[in-house]
Amino acid sequence: MLQPDILAYNEALMPPPGAVGAAAASGMTNNAYGVHHSQHQLHQPGGGGGSALALASTSAINAKSIQQNAIITNAGLSYEDVLNDDFQFDMDGHDVMVFLHIQKTGGTSFGRHLVRDLDLKRPCECQRQRKRCYCFRPHRNENWLFSRYSTGWKCGLHADWTELTSCVDIELDKNEGETAKRRYFYITLLREPISRYMSEYRHVRRGATWKGSRHWCLGRQATAAELPPCYKGKDWLDVDLDEFAACESNLAANRQTRMLADLALVGCYNKTAMPAHERDRVMLASAKRNLAAMAYFGLTEYQKISQYIFEETFNLRFAIPFEQHNTTISATAVNNLRPDQKRRIEELNSLDVELYAFAKNLLFQRYGSSK
Repeated sequence: MLQPDILAYNEALMPPPGAVGAAAASGMTNNAYGVHHSQHQLHQPGGGGGSALALASTSAINAKSIQQNAIITNAGLSYEDVLNDDFQFDMDGHDVMVFLHIQKTGGTSFGRHLVRDLDLKRPCECQRQRKRCYCFRPHRNENWLFSRYSTGWKCGLHADWTELTSCVDIELDKNEGETAKRRYFYITLLREPISRYMSEYRHVRRGATWKGSRHWCLGRQATAAELPPCYKGKDWLDVDLDEFAACESNLAANRQTRMLADLALVGCYNKTAMPAHERDRVMLASAKRNLAAMAYFGLTEYQKISQYIFEETFNLRFAIPFEQHNTTISATAVNNLRPDQKRRIEELNSLDVELYAFAKNLLFQRYGSSK
């Protein structure tokens, strides 16, 4: 299996946060504490870490305090765990699918597929005029799906890996009124970075803000000093592309890498915790490792393959085929960029470009091995 390019610049091997299995968890406790509630015990799922995690490690970081504060989070079962012959996504048990929805990756369409189009014993019950569906287990009213359209944004608007892994267990306990030992299966979608960036730019230009995002890490939200606003007023309506790209705190740049990385490893949103080049290196390595360890990910540009891998991974079938839109408004916008603009956007998203290349190779490897 394709491995995250991590070891080349690591000084020491360390088990990744949230790693499952006895080998990965050696020397650690079987339960971890979430950052939202220091006394709330998260339940570590069973299963082997698999080769996708065997070489994965956290980069050695100069800031010792960051290492000391890094949390063992509940990152769920890996893709290799679900490849076992006896694996079955147990909707009647305590299995939960967690959808990490990155902005402008096609996640809204995919999220709708999850709640509307899966062939289930007990289909999700969707209410008209509400963006909410009840996705309950066949024989009891407990959620098997944690997503925008099923549970809502319980961990914050477009919660990232750092937020979800420390929050989902707590929120489900609250919602269901009891503590349960659940198995989590993280899923996500990625998109070609330049098209995704342009799509986000166009969305913000129309008035989107995502002000409801928490940017929660190590028990607190990012401060205004760590994430200074790019604009004054209620939104960034009609912003031009050069101004959009010029804002250093604009989270559109390398969004996919940031949202898939364990931000505790880089001091969260405190960019003074380590040199920029080291921060980028650690964050990219973490994002690759976490992506490889997810039970499933798909790519927006490969809808049919992504659908096939999902169905084979979980032994669940969609009633309709996913549609591939090869020509998008954002793709046209990319073609209309000035050469200097395109270079600038590629530079701003260099981590995402590398992450996407890694993801594409891994996706096709999984596709080849599943046929």
